[in-house]
Amino acid sequence: MKSYRKELWFNVPSRREFINITPQVGECLSESGIREGLALVNAMHITASVFINDDEYGLHQDYEKWLEGLAPHEPVSSYLHNRTGEDNADAHLKRQVMGREVMVAVTNGRLDFGPWEQIFYGEFDGRRRKRVLVKIIGE
Repeated sequence: MKSYRKELWFNVPSRREFINITPQVGECLSESGIREGLALVNAMHITASVFINDDEYGLHQDYEKWLEGLAPHEPVSSYLHNRTGEDNADAHLKRQVMGREVMVAVTNGRLDFGPWEQIFYGEFDGRRRKRVLVKIIGE
């Protein structure tokens, strides 16, 4: 069995953003040479997420509104975590809801998705470099 590992780095200038990383993960798969197996894609930071869904702008706006309703950024004083001097407690909660990682089957050298599925990096506390791990195993 072969194993491939690569880190994708992001520096999102805004506090929150959703980025379609399907093309980068596809490039990793091509580089790996693996034709049958599994691809793990996970955020390596506790205020970011990786998830699978549709690449539709309205849906992303709905996510933003829904997540802000669940865990509003302000007032920052409403979170015990922010007493440490940070202001990102909401980002930790948003990450918990959206998830840490995804696993995608690899079939015939391609990511084996259902209709409309794409992989996204969700940033909830941007403005600094963060990374996503891509780990692919198989034959």
